[in-house]
Amino acid sequence: QVHLVESGGGLVQAGGSLRLSCTASGPISSTYLMGWFRQAPGEEREFVAAITWNGGITYSADPVKGRVTISSENAKNTVILQMSNLRPEDTAVYYCAVKQDIIIVSDVLAMRESWYDYWGQGTQVTVSS
Repeated sequence: QVHLVESGGGLVQAGGSLRLSCTASGPISSTYLMGWFRQAPGEEREFVAAITWNGGITYSADPVKGRVTISSENAKNTVILQMSNLRPEDTAVYYCAVKQDIIIVSDVLAMRESWYDYWGQGTQVTVSS
C-alpha cells in the first residue's frame, strides 16, 4: 500500500504564496504520475496539476495556469506544488494522488480522479481577501 502525505497548507493573504509538498512511501513504482487536486466546500474535487516521476511531463489546469509550478524530487518520491498570487477562490483542501506503472499518459487521463491508484488525506489551504 502506497502512503501519501501532504504538507505545506495554511492561511495566507490574497496575493501570497504557498509551497505544498507530497511524499510517497511504500511500494511506489519506478514510473508514476503524481497529481494534485483540490476540493472547495460544497464543490466537486477538481484537478490542479500533475507531473511524471522524472519531471518530463507536466499538466496544469486553466484556473491556476501561470500561478502554479509543479516539480518532482524523484529521489525522494516527492512532488512540490508552488503556488503564487493566490486568490480567495483557491481556498480548498488540496489532495495529492499517484498513478502507478504508467505506460501512457495524457492530460485527459491526468485530470481523471478515477485513474489514480492512491490518495493522500489532504492539506487545507485558506486564502483570505
